[in-house]
Amino acid sequence: MAGGILRIVFTGEDLARLRIASGIDELWELAMSLHVLQKPGGGADMTAWRRQARADLAETGLLQPVRRTLLPLMPIKAYFPDFLTPHQAQTGPQNGIDALADTPPSRVRRELDQLRRHTALPATLDDLARGNQRAITGLADLTARYCQTAFAPHRTTMEHALGRERARLTRLLTDHGVEAMLAALGPAMRWRPPILETDYATGRYQIALRGRGLTLIPSYFCRYTPVALADPSLPPVLIYPAPRRTPTHGPGDALPDLLGATRARILRCVAATAGCTTSELARRTGTSLSSASAHAQVLHRTGLITSTRHANMVIHQLTRLGTDLIRHQTPS
Repeated sequence: MAGGILRIVFTGEDLARLRIASGIDELWELAMSLHVLQKPGGGADMTAWRRQARADLAETGLLQPVRRTLLPLMPIKAYFPDFLTPHQAQTGPQNGIDALADTPPSRVRRELDQLRRHTALPATLDDLARGNQRAITGLADLTARYCQTAFAPHRTTMEHALGRERARLTRLLTDHGVEAMLAALGPAMRWRPPILETDYATGRYQIALRGRGLTLIPSYFCRYTPVALADPSLPPVLIYPAPRRTPTHGPGDALPDLLGATRARILRCVAATAGCTTSELARRTGTSLSSASAHAQVLHRTGLITSTRHANMVIHQLTRLGTDLIRHQTPS
């Protein structure tokens, strides 16, 4: 996939406005997962997901609509329409779906005209290409159903991988500063002040931030090179592959007997993500925010985790004692 270079030019104001996406951006994950669905390989985890996703989409009657509508909109090329990944999705999947449904017809027509310069569009997209409002609403509905079907079995794994990466970036930012965090983003990205240079799909592309800042969005399904929006006037984002590692524990696990089932899940969640916030603990373990907070306080008082306040959130991380406990309770 690599073959080009993306250069993102920072100012001092942009460094101050750099932010990390706070959760899964489902519409960017949709775009990246459709690339995975179209291209073999990507590792054992992507092969397994691809097999299950096709079966689940077929079972729910979505496989053919996805092939007719979504796949042609997301070719593995240098361009796909920006309106498919609205920035509102960063605040929740339904907000993203609503923003997609509300895309002005003129923008849909303009961006599909641009897509035609890169690939032929099937007749099934004619209504959408004309900016037909019913077709736009139907696209948003299909997008929501795809996300629900294709991501549900892997949501916990996605949460763990992306939560672990967000925690890593937050620790780097807190302990060493923004430039150290940019320098540690990954082998495909190189911080050469004041420019962040990344491998890119094709060609040479430059984004001047000019004080608007940048949102870093680690992605579970992004497998190749980082991705940015084509329209430089939109809020700047950089989507890049997040490292993935699945924690393991066997049937002989005695941790729930020692700590209780919920507290054991919370401790393992902290271990799996290398640190996460209280709200993330609540979401990933299926407990209320107050319950997750209470359990985290107990784990903190017993020396199994540390809890550090950063801005308006508390980040929990394993201590050496917690790491040793997890290790001794995990069969080799």
